[in-house]
Amino acid sequence: MTGNSTGRAAEPAASPWWSPERHAARRPFLAARSRLKAAVRRWFEDEGFTEVECPALQVSPGNEAHLHAFATDLVGLDGSRRTRYLHTSPEFTAKKLLAAGETRIFDFARVFRNREGGPLHSPEFTLLEWYRANAPYTALMDDCAALLRLAADTLDVDRFQWRGRTADPRATPERLTVAEAFARHAGLDLLATLTDNPAAPDREALGRQAAAAGYRVVADDSWTDIYSRVLVEAVEPHLGFGRATMLCEYPVCEAALSRPCAHDGRVAERFELYVCGVELANAFGELTDPVEQRRRFEEEMALKAALYGERYPIDEDFLAALAHMPPAAGIALGFERLVIVAAGARSIDDVAWAPVV
Repeated sequence: MTGNSTGRAAEPAASPWWSPERHAARRPFLAARSRLKAAVRRWFEDEGFTEVECPALQVSPGNEAHLHAFATDLVGLDGSRRTRYLHTSPEFTAKKLLAAGETRIFDFARVFRNREGGPLHSPEFTLLEWYRANAPYTALMDDCAALLRLAADTLDVDRFQWRGRTADPRATPERLTVAEAFARHAGLDLLATLTDNPAAPDREALGRQAAAAGYRVVADDSWTDIYSRVLVEAVEPHLGFGRATMLCEYPVCEAALSRPCAHDGRVAERFELYVCGVELANAFGELTDPVEQRRRFEEEMALKAALYGERYPIDEDFLAALAHMPPAAGIALGFERLVIVAAGARSIDDVAWAPVV
């Protein structure tokens, strides 16, 4: 007997992504991607930005505990080998360019993150990253609002959508602090768990609050574990409906590359842009203190070693450049995600010219 052992006919294999019928189904989303990329590039040029191209191969891919990189060997003419990583963001190079004297730069960067997959994730994707020297991070909020309107105008749509959720891209975005969001959506007083030492938030205080509110808390949970669980389960599902939400003033311990807020050193100049429940962008008022940045990187890599059994090197050249970098604000926006919500696509595969296979 041959074939399926159950006696049923085998399911037909899916046609490859390059088959004409599958490509034709995705073609409108790909065309939307191209139109939007051209419009965004023109917008930045009109704003006085210079487009840069940051190299993907780096000494360090980034030093955040939960980011996972691809490693390779750089082989010299003499056969010597040095470990290099595909960058998870063009951030380190972009900040070196600010130290060199650039003031407004942007990059449509191809970036690489391991252990990524799903409707909104791919191991290789495009980050639209831009920086403004000598500007407050609130200027990036204005940029985001302008780019949402630009996307709507370019694609001639009145609403963005994702899985039945919608948002008006021309409405003024909501600005909501993380503490306000935790109070509104989770019933927790987050600020009461933050201490004057930003590296040591009060785990017991947050644990008691979360357990009393019905969230799962186990003995070996860290403050960050509890915070992240509440954020994902109770807060993020409510963001960006009807209009965009800019979630801002993150706890300093959750903002490894940003400077503390002047009005409250427990929270940082960081915001994330949400539309239809989808996180589109992550922005910082950039930290330029190399000593504090080293401390944060070392703390993150110690956590990474404890959780995953590996750590990435620190880019010493980057820390040296920080001492010469002007005050700046920077942001990374997932370009495919913007296309998804603006064009009404189903997943990142719809808006990628070729999927990672």
